[in-house]
Amino acid sequence: MSYRWAVNFLFFANGFIYGNWAARIPRIQEVHALSNSQVGFVLLAHSVGAFIAMPITGWLINRYGSHSVSWKAGILLISSLVLIPHVPSYVILLVPFFFVGAFSGTMDVAMNAQAVDVEKHYARPIITSFHALFSIGMFIGGLVSALFIREAPSLWIHLTVVGLTGAILVIAASRHLYVQEKANPADDEVVFAFPRGPILALGIVAFCCMMGEGAIADWSTNYMKKIVGVFDLQTFGLVAFAGMMTVGRLLGDRGRALWGDRWMMVTGALCSLVGILFVLSLWHPWVVIIGFGAVGLGLANIVPIVFSLAGNTHGLGPGVGIAMASTIGYTGFMFGPPIIGFVADASDLRIGLGVLAVLFSVMTLIVLLRKGESKQSFKS
Repeated sequence: MSYRWAVNFLFFANGFIYGNWAARIPRIQEVHALSNSQVGFVLLAHSVGAFIAMPITGWLINRYGSHSVSWKAGILLISSLVLIPHVPSYVILLVPFFFVGAFSGTMDVAMNAQAVDVEKHYARPIITSFHALFSIGMFIGGLVSALFIREAPSLWIHLTVVGLTGAILVIAASRHLYVQEKANPADDEVVFAFPRGPILALGIVAFCCMMGEGAIADWSTNYMKKIVGVFDLQTFGLVAFAGMMTVGRLLGDRGRALWGDRWMMVTGALCSLVGILFVLSLWHPWVVIIGFGAVGLGLANIVPIVFSLAGNTHGLGPGVGIAMASTIGYTGFMFGPPIIGFVADASDLRIGLGVLAVLFSVMTLIVLLRKGESKQSFKS
C-alpha cells in the first residue's frame, strides 16, 4: 500500500464515521426527547472537546509524528462513538460526544498534516483528492444511515457496525503512513501558537467554510424533515451535499493546476452562496436538495487549499501551521451547529441556516480581496 492510499483510508474512515452519526442526530433527539437547544448543547460538548484538543495537536505531531497521532486518534474516536447508544440520559450523553469531538479534532489535524507531507513527497497538487475521500466516506455514510433508518434496527447495532468498519480501515492504514522528518526541532517546544499574519486570514475563510460544512452535515436531515416537510427524502440533502462536495474535490487538484488557488476559492465561495439561497427559498423539495448540492460543490476545495497553504508556511512545521489555521476553522465547524440549534429554538431552523448566507457573503468578500500568489509551488 502506498502512502497515498494509506492517507486515503484515513480520510475515508473519518468521513464515513461522521456521515453515519450526523445523520442519526434526529434519532438521538427522539430517544432522549431533546429540544433543538438540547441538541445544540450535545453538539457543543462535541465542539468543546475538539476545541481543547486541536491547538495542542501540532505539538503532538512534532513530537510523535502525524503518522502515529492520526491512526491512534482514529481508534479512540471509534471507541467513543460506540458508547453513544448506551448512555441512559441527556446529561451523560454529553460525555461521549465530548470525546468524539476531541479525538475527531485530533485526527483531523494529524491526517491533514499527513496529507501535506505526502503532497510534498509527490511534488504535485493532490490534497483535495484526500478530502474527496472524506466526502465519499460521508456520502456513503449518509446512504448507509438511510438504509439503517429504513430497516429500523437499533442505534447500537448501526454504530457498532460503523465502528468496526472504521477500525478495519484505520488499522489497515496505520502501517503504511508517511513518517516525516522534523521540519523544525524548536517546534517541539510549541504547545500552541496563536494564528497570525496570512494564516489568520486563511483561518477566517476556513471558519466560514467549515461552519457551513458542520451546520449542513448536522442539520440538513432535520431541515428536510421538519422545515421542507419530506420524510422519505430526509437524508437526501446530506447525500446531495456530500456527493457534490465529492465531485468538486475529485476535480479540485486539476482545477488548482489549471487556474490557481485564488480562482478556485472565489468561484467556490460564490457557488456556496447561491446554493444556500436555494436552500432557504423552499420553492420545492428538489430545489432545496439542489441547493444543498451547490453548497457542497462550492465549499469542496476551500478548506483543502487553506490547509495546503497553511501547511507550507515558511518557518512552521506542517502540523503547527495546520493546527493554527484549523483552530479558527474548526471553531466554526464545531461551534456552528450548536449555535444554529439555539437560533432555531429562538425562531426556526430556516432562520438558523440563514446565518450561513451571511457567513458565505463574508467568505466571498475575503477571498476576493485576498492578495498573493494564485498558485501553490510544489517542490520536493
